[in-house]
Amino acid sequence: MTAAITATGITKRYGPVEALRGVDLEVAQGEVLALLGPNGAGKTTFVEILEGFRQPTSGSASVLGIDPATGDAAWRARLGIVLQSAGFFEALTPREITAHFASFYPTPLDVDSVVEMVGLKEKRDARCKNLSGGQKRRVDLALGIVGNPELIFLDEPTTGLDPQGRRQIWEVVRNFTALGKTVLLTTHYLDEAEQLADRVGVIIKGRLAEVGTPREIGGRQRAMARVSFSVSPQLQGKTLPEGLAVSTSGGVATLMTAEPGRAVVALTHWAEAQGESELPELSVTRPSLEDIYLQMVGASEAEGAME
Repeated sequence: MTAAITATGITKRYGPVEALRGVDLEVAQGEVLALLGPNGAGKTTFVEILEGFRQPTSGSASVLGIDPATGDAAWRARLGIVLQSAGFFEALTPREITAHFASFYPTPLDVDSVVEMVGLKEKRDARCKNLSGGQKRRVDLALGIVGNPELIFLDEPTTGLDPQGRRQIWEVVRNFTALGKTVLLTTHYLDEAEQLADRVGVIIKGRLAEVGTPREIGGRQRAMARVSFSVSPQLQGKTLPEGLAVSTSGGVATLMTAEPGRAVVALTHWAEAQGESELPELSVTRPSLEDIYLQMVGASEAEGAME
């Protein structure tokens, strides 16, 4: 598959500070890639280099087949950029400002369709100064997509939105990618990355620590699963199946295992032998993307403290 973004050995220095330390990344056309990382990790610097707003100290980048440092107006017309906070004329309405931005592009999307797509149909003729913070964020998104870009950079796209608004923006992103569009997303919402991204990249201290699918990142698929259930009166004091290391606290039994299916079968047969038809409140969970991400960041911080 053709790459929409290729970055090779990207570094960026600000005097003695090394913001990026040799970042390599490839994003395929039609892919959604989420960049995660703590504040100050280098995400914004890296994205701004890809957008052509900053120059790398060393390394090379290609975005839609063009070096961002030399991209012209025709190249920029193929990009959509949604910043964390965009300034706009508050005396204009969402429709007016979206139409104004649409005029900058050779093949824009239909303005009214875009306004409706981002959930502002009922506010299309309201002055932007009278919109809520979440509604203004929707205007930001409309301005980023109205040009019908091949590649869109989304920087914290759902900041300030309520849960319903966040899910509506997710649906907009899904609709875009269904058309073959490419999305590079930065977010602090781990559930957002899990919902939207084909792959996740974690930047820590200027390095791309790992890239993988949300299910695979950080060895998540291989991580130990937690099996837990409530200890009913029928099960209290009964000897547990041999070979299962189960701990009990507050009436809840828990075990960590690499083979949760086998453990559940053994526990179910054991419970039936005790006269309990099923294990109460049985649950099987693996570490969430947030758990894995926090482990990766914590491990990096621990290594830094030892240097």
